[in-house]
Amino acid sequence: MENSTSTATSVGFTLRVEGMDCGGCERKVEAALGRLEGIEAVSASSVTGSVTVHPQPHSAPSHQTIERILNELGYRLAADTEKDGSDTPPAPWWQTAKGRLVLVTGGLLALALVLRMTWPVLGGWPFVAATLVGLVPIAQGAWGALKMRNPFTIEMLMSIAALGALAIDAAAEAAVVVFLFAVGELLEGVAASRARRSISALADLTPSTARLMEDGDTREVSAASLTPGQRVLVRPGDRVPCDGRILTGESDLDESPINGESVPRSRAPGDDVFAGTVNLDAALEVEVTRGAEDNTIARVIRLVEEAQAAKAPVARFIDRFAFYYMPAVVGLALLMAVVPPLVSTMAWSESVYRALALLLIACPCALVISTPAAIAAGLSAGARRGLLIKGGAVLEQLGKLRTVALDKTGTLTAGTPRVTDVEDWATGQGENEILRLAAAMERDSSHPIATAILAHAQQQGLSLPLASESRALSGLGVAGRVEGRELGLVTPRHLAERVTLDHDLNVRIAELEGAGKSLALLVESERPLGLIAVRDEPREDAQEGLAALSRLGVEAVMLSGDNARTAAAIGGSLGIEAHGELMPEDKARRVQQWQATGRGPVGKVGDGINDAPALAAADVGIAMGGGTDVALETADAALLKNRVTGIAELIDLSRATLRNVKTNVALALGLKAIFLVTTALGITGMWIAVMADTGATVLVTLNAMRLLGYRFSPGTAMSGSASPRYQAATS
Repeated sequence: MENSTSTATSVGFTLRVEGMDCGGCERKVEAALGRLEGIEAVSASSVTGSVTVHPQPHSAPSHQTIERILNELGYRLAADTEKDGSDTPPAPWWQTAKGRLVLVTGGLLALALVLRMTWPVLGGWPFVAATLVGLVPIAQGAWGALKMRNPFTIEMLMSIAALGALAIDAAAEAAVVVFLFAVGELLEGVAASRARRSISALADLTPSTARLMEDGDTREVSAASLTPGQRVLVRPGDRVPCDGRILTGESDLDESPINGESVPRSRAPGDDVFAGTVNLDAALEVEVTRGAEDNTIARVIRLVEEAQAAKAPVARFIDRFAFYYMPAVVGLALLMAVVPPLVSTMAWSESVYRALALLLIACPCALVISTPAAIAAGLSAGARRGLLIKGGAVLEQLGKLRTVALDKTGTLTAGTPRVTDVEDWATGQGENEILRLAAAMERDSSHPIATAILAHAQQQGLSLPLASESRALSGLGVAGRVEGRELGLVTPRHLAERVTLDHDLNVRIAELEGAGKSLALLVESERPLGLIAVRDEPREDAQEGLAALSRLGVEAVMLSGDNARTAAAIGGSLGIEAHGELMPEDKARRVQQWQATGRGPVGKVGDGINDAPALAAADVGIAMGGGTDVALETADAALLKNRVTGIAELIDLSRATLRNVKTNVALALGLKAIFLVTTALGITGMWIAVMADTGATVLVTLNAMRLLGYRFSPGTAMSGSASPRYQAATS
């Protein structure tokens, strides 16, 4: 990568831009740059913080021109990349321009409150100062967009709101509105920065080096330099550096970073392996089948970037409405000032007075604060209950979900296998004897099945004997000597290859495996003594959480990377549709198919790296709180309490917030409509206009605060447009 802020491509170039954090930012940049002579097309992405410019041949504008336009809009090109091509780590929020603005305006607002109480003679001037300081960058953005012939932006609306409030001597209100807007802009920037870092975290899964095998020798090389056909050595404990095929060796691989399955899979010569998975037992010789730019991790990264960039955030309601509202109000006021004196005997002074009153009534302070106040209250109510929601657009979209796709491992299940069955087939000494001997051989193993057996033995209070001559049978089990007996704990497949199993035992093995369980047979001299079955069982609250979703009218579907038999067994026990053996791109593809066929909007819930593409492709991605950092960063929302019931709570909170928003907008516009009519008829004057605007602001703020007392009861959730279950806090 070049040591610059742009990356050339065959059809254009890409600029990294700071401060572009929402869909509105994207539209402003695309509109402004798209009007420059010599530019064929512009594509801006707030998620990746980049702008891709496609110039016309031989007539591209200079980088200096583009940089000047971006600066006028309030954005700037990012600093140069480091020499290794990696992005410079983002500065802490308090060191950013938006962070400093929040700190300054917040400090000035607090100082103004103190001065109001201690030095009343100053009147509202401290609040005026706080408003103007906070308004400067907002007004600059509005002016820059206006020069680019894009006047109807949220910055323009905020500028009118704040200046209108100052004009009617509501400086304190103006200062608060400007401060809250600055906080919202800062939070958008922080969320966008975290989303960008999540993509970098995906790349960390692939090791930076590989052990290349050439001419009978092994040497360490960069994993990025591997090409198809080369051979690499993957030692026990190493991450696989490439997508490839096993040539020699047999081992268990932890594939959870790719498919989310909790139990490692046995891989033998001829089997495919994926970059980022972990080799657990024995050394493997692997032939590279894909280059670094096209391996599984690279494809996952591309899927996440493409899905995030393509997902248009919900446009701000006020920004859309302002396109019609502001010119309509100004036009109405002009008509009120000019027309009556021309067509009647009304004095010009009276018509101008009524026009000014109309403008005061139409001051959008209440309208501006109606939506963000409700959204902020909803986000706060969620945060207090362990529901992390990354922005108002996500909160709005949650309530519209019709289908929710859930991962199996770690989401609907506990994420770790547990012993479900212990059976004695030959000793006659009972289940505890089988468990005691098996646990003794697994004492020093970290394999998930071994961990489950040891944990179950501890729960039963068993005293374990010492095992000697312990050895791993790569991908097949373990063997050793316990109390003088030569024992083995092996897979049914391994034992069936050596001896003919009893018919009843074969039937029982088929029954347990049909239920999606993994089996280990305890043998002595290849004679079965007993068996132990383990499975990743459903979480305790899974059934309750799915029932709550059903009562909200939301369909739940399970998508799993685990084998189809296990997925079907878990899905059947929970009573939901289940799909197994899905790679990360398969999960994302299923989500996109549902969106295209009318089952959307679709939410995706997961906890692993393998869920990242589907989380990004969904209309709303929800991460379980116990999941990986990548899942938490990629998702739009997270359940910090790590409970399935939190999914229904997120959706219900969203619907409650949307109802609150609609009520606030109705209050703000309804009051204005009433007093616009009375003022136009001369019934009310300017002082009523001030009271109407201030009163509407107070009403919408109080209504939004009701959301802080939100309560959710999974057992009473209603389908469709559920009735509100939030109430005012009683503290």
